Amino acid sequence: MEKQERGVKIRILVTGGLGFIGSNFIRYMLDRYNYHIINLDKVTYCANFENLKDIEKNKNYKFIKGDICDKNAVKSAMKSCDMVINFAAETHVDRSIGSPDDFIRTDVLGTHVLLSQAKENGIKRFIQISTDEVYGSTEKESFKETDILHPSSPYSASKASGDLIVLSYWKTYNMPVVVTRSSNNFGPYQYPEKLIPLFITNLIEGKKIPVYGDGLNVRDWIYVLDNCEAIDFVLHKGVLGEIYNIGAGNEKTNIEITKMILAGLGKNESFIEYVKDRAGHDRRYSLNCKKINKLGWKPRFRFEEALKETIKWYKENKNWWLKIKSGEYLEYYKKHYYNAHNMTRHT
Repeated sequence: MEKQERGVKIRILVTGGLGFIGSNFIRYMLDRYNYHIINLDKVTYCANFENLKDIEKNKNYKFIKGDICDKNAVKSAMKSCDMVINFAAETHVDRSIGSPDDFIRTDVLGTHVLLSQAKENGIKRFIQISTDEVYGSTEKESFKETDILHPSSPYSASKASGDLIVLSYWKTYNMPVVVTRSSNNFGPYQYPEKLIPLFITNLIEGKKIPVYGDGLNVRDWIYVLDNCEAIDFVLHKGVLGEIYNIGAGNEKTNIEITKMILAGLGKNESFIEYVKDRAGHDRRYSLNCKKINKLGWKPRFRFEEALKETIKWYKENKNWWLKIKSGEYLEYYKKHYYNAHNMTRHT
């Protein structure tokens, strides 16, 4: 990455920064660098202003409400920016099975709108945040960045499509792009429809936890702050036009994760409720991360300790997730923010 002119502050457009990984990344970057962060977010159901309440008045942070599919919104937000990091996406597999249209629109069309504007603006680096799910399922091997993509759901197919469009801009226009594909993230501020926060919050409420099928589906888990550090690493040291797998080597079956959460909250297995398996449910995800490891990045957090910290965070922040699960948060922000804060700074 080219050095910034002396005295000129680097400006980074982060899309989807009110979501789980995006909000953790913005806080991480503001703590680490004197960069200016512009957060462009559509404010969908899983966006949450409270995720960044502690930094919303930071002089280096600006929020803009806007859809990455809206060319004018993107053009305005990207003005004078040096880099773009695209977290914006529809991500929940179950929702993609029932309603794939939103996934195709945001993850494919939205990515293209960002790329076209980045090309027009001469962006110095464009980071596409993707997922291990684009590779599909594997029984024994771990996927390398060069492996063929076999997405199994509308969600993973939409992300794979976005990745290919990003890489086509490198090939065709020499756009300075990098793609990251991470394994399952967990940690604070994760929307409680995902496995770990859903199970933790259900158990705190004394509710049962739904385990798909036989519970033997395998995922590699990475603490969100490890992923943030890896994205930062790739932003500054990644090779243009390359893909980087980001994982922590914590492969666990869903039932193993379930039992660890039960133990962490002092609950027994009577709280487990086995439910009908998800359509097209991939059996095992596994990433070969030698490429980014050789470049110099490795995860810092031990899974067991990170899970304990995550359980602790949800226990100590009940007000955050109770408002989400009750629908109170969504109704409040529909009324107070969806219209009044259109394309303005949230203060």
